[in-house]
Amino acid sequence: MTWARIVAIPLIVGVFYLPIEPASRNLIATVMFVVFAATDWLDGYLARKLNMVSSFGAFLDPVADKFLVCACVLVLVHLGRADVFVALIIIGREIAISALREWMAQIGAAKSVAVHMIGKLKTVVQMVAIPFLLFDGSLLGLDTHVWGVWLIWIAAVMTVWSMVYYLQKALPEIRARAR
Repeated sequence: MTWARIVAIPLIVGVFYLPIEPASRNLIATVMFVVFAATDWLDGYLARKLNMVSSFGAFLDPVADKFLVCACVLVLVHLGRADVFVALIIIGREIAISALREWMAQIGAAKSVAVHMIGKLKTVVQMVAIPFLLFDGSLLGLDTHVWGVWLIWIAAVMTVWSMVYYLQKALPEIRARAR
């Protein structure tokens, strides 16, 4: 299922190049994003339930999520539905925290930057904002564009907040290594 999220990226992006009406493109991309994003939860649930957790899966799963989110955010910037500043915050944080986690793992301090609830909550807000912005229309009386813009900015703030949290957790180790 992790590989499905990686394969989904060019499919979701490619939808916006199809010669069909914009509303249909938006709906197809939204449904695809929701389905593939849901595989993240299902994949984790099944891995724990069936005791099939692997080191490679633990590595690849968050990478697939980051690729999917970053690709969709870039599509949204290209479509004029998300601000480039939001994309820089989200993508920059993902690169910085991934690098921090890699370094902390190399020095044997990976637990100090383990996933925290603020990071999970940030991901949930992103995973709601992105399909709202991909859909970009009225859904059950909601203007998904307006809600999506608010949510993606909230996600950007939470992105910075979670990055600060992880950096603070790593700071004692960083200081110790700087000496």
